[in-house]
Amino acid sequence: EVQLVESGGGLVQPGGSLRLSCAASGFRFDDYAMNWVRQAPGKGLEWVASITWNGGRTNYAESMKDRFTISRDNAKNTVYLQMNSLKFEDTAVYYCAKDHSVGAPDYEFDYWGQGTQVTVSS
Repeated sequence: EVQLVESGGGLVQPGGSLRLSCAASGFRFDDYAMNWVRQAPGKGLEWVASITWNGGRTNYAESMKDRFTISRDNAKNTVYLQMNSLKFEDTAVYYCAKDHSVGAPDYEFDYWGQGTQVTVSS
């Protein structure tokens, strides 16, 4: 079965950094694009970033570009999200999501992790 397990969330001060990890299993990880999606309290889902099957191409939401970096290690079946210069508005549950499309993302997600909480507070 497909499993996506996020970790690395927690409490961080504004301006701080955090690195999230997503461990994947149950599918050919290096065939698929991966994504991070978040949900702030009381708000809907917001796409954060995507990465192609081999890490050759990345894309970001405008509000996260230059602060967040998505990467992957196919040998470890793991995708990462490095978050720097964190702001109060980055507080959210962050989800790892498998893209339905082989290779490049089409932003149709067929599997999700349970999410990890990120709280930015002073």
